[in-house]
Order: sequence, then C-alpha cells, then structure tokens
Amino acid sequence: MIKKNRNLITGGSGFLGSHLANNLLKKGEEVICLDNFFTGTKKNIHHLLKDPNFELIRHDVTEPIKLEVDKIWHLACPASPIHYQFNPIKTTKTSFMGTYNMLGLAKRIGAKILLASTSEVYGDPLEHPQTESYRGSVNTTGIRSCYDEGKRVAETLCSDYQRIHGVDVRIMRIFNTYGPNMRSDDGRVVSNFIKQALKNEKITLYGEGKQTRSFCYVDDLINGMILLMESDFQSPINIGNPNEFSIRELADIVRDLINPNLEYEFKEMPKDDPKQRKPSISLAKSILNWEPKVELKEGLLKTIEWFKYNL
Repeated sequence: MIKKNRNLITGGSGFLGSHLANNLLKKGEEVICLDNFFTGTKKNIHHLLKDPNFELIRHDVTEPIKLEVDKIWHLACPASPIHYQFNPIKTTKTSFMGTYNMLGLAKRIGAKILLASTSEVYGDPLEHPQTESYRGSVNTTGIRSCYDEGKRVAETLCSDYQRIHGVDVRIMRIFNTYGPNMRSDDGRVVSNFIKQALKNEKITLYGEGKQTRSFCYVDDLINGMILLMESDFQSPINIGNPNEFSIRELADIVRDLINPNLEYEFKEMPKDDPKQRKPSISLAKSILNWEPKVELKEGLLKTIEWFKYNL
C-alpha cells in the first residue's frame, strides 16, 4: 500500500492555504489545517470538513504543537496591510515565534518545511525587477515593518535551521496574488477594486495610480508552491507574475469588466507603499520549470465571478 503524504498547512483556512489544501486533497494526500481564524475563515474550508483525509485544528502558531507529518507548509501570518497593521506586535510575533515553532517541529520529526515569505522583504526596491540576490530597501521602523521585517527574520531562522540542524527548508517569496477566497475586507488592491465596482462605488486610487504591481492568479501560485516543495532547492525563490501593470491600469481593467461608467476617487499615498514591484522569475523558470499561465484579464474574470456571490 502506498503511504499518503501527511501535510500540515498553517494558515490553512486562509486565501492561499485553502487553495493549497484543495490541491493536495485532490492528489489523494492527507491535510491537517492549523488556523486561529484571525484572517482565515471556515467558509473557505467548509466543503473539506467531511473529507476523511482532512483535519482541522484551531491553534495559534505562536504556541508550540506536537504533530506527526511529512511536510509543513508554513503560511500562517496576516498578509494584507489592513490586517497586519491591526496588531503589529502580534504580526511580528507570529512571523518569528510561529516560524520558530514550525522549524522546531520540522527538526524533531524530520519533515520538509516551506516558508511562505513575501516580496515585501525587498521593501520599496531600488532594483527593478527584483532578483533573489537583491537585499532590499526596507524601513525597519515604519508601519509596514512588522510584516516586512517579520518575514525577513523568518527567512533568517529558516536559513540557520538549515545550516545548523540540517532542516530541509524551502523559502518562497510570494508576489501579489489574487483569486477566489480572498477576503473582501482585506484592503488589497484587487479585492478593493472589485468590491467597489460591484457595489457601484467610486474606485479609490492612491496618489495618481502610477505605482506598479505584478499580479499572479492563485492557481499559478499554488502550482509554483508545490513544485518548490517537491524540488531540492533550498535558497529563496521568487514566485509571481512578471507582467507589470500600474494600479491605474488595473483599475481601468476592473472598471471595464464590471461598469465602465464608474468614477475614480484619488487619495494620498500610504506611507512606505512600494512604488514598483516586479519579480524576476529566472530562477523559478530554470530550477522549477515554472512560469504563470493565467493572463490578468482571464484571472480577474474568474475572481469577479466568485466575488459576485461572496461579498
């Protein structure tokens, strides 16, 4: 009898975690979802609760836990500014203590562990596009630093556990991702625009909307995540869509898809908001043979359709 892989997903009821759980269960693997439901929601995983290969545990990763698993997918941490700035000390604690506890678990049981890091480790970048060798331009005392610096120290912990204890780590730097299961109140630009457009409200742009981002559809992101875990690559790697759009261009597309008559409302730029964000995915292409397949308009249409029934 073939042994099933047993997977632990921290933050498993969140946006990315719920998609990952779906994908792994479809492969016939076992999944333990660990979540304290600060930003995750049971709605994302409700359809999985009757699956015999799925288990849900309510738990905060800042506290240790003993489990027997083969792989740890460490996704637990508020990822949108509105949520990670709500309790910035808790955000930093989650990044540090949560990662510390999961690495300790991985060490004890000999499990692989993947850290969901972020493009925010690059800060407001002086290099464009951002390669994995770029060390970043981060404000250590700003309102975003609880998340930015939290993820940077999480990467440090992973690297030291790898060097000192031989833990089998993967570090994935995730760029802007969107799709079904996003929270409508997460304050991220895609969900904001779609929600405002569906409610026939003015679309809010900060500054002149000239800041750029690169948007990866969630299915592509999860495929990259699984390929990374299955690989032998242990250094940080960017996973994101290299097609760069200004925020104004994104707003125009969303508006045209939902209601071309909507107006824009311009507000002051938030502090430390990065002006540019675009991944170099040369490593992902060469090491994982991965690149995104879903174009922005196609992904937005799927996301809009989901939001119509989930606002």
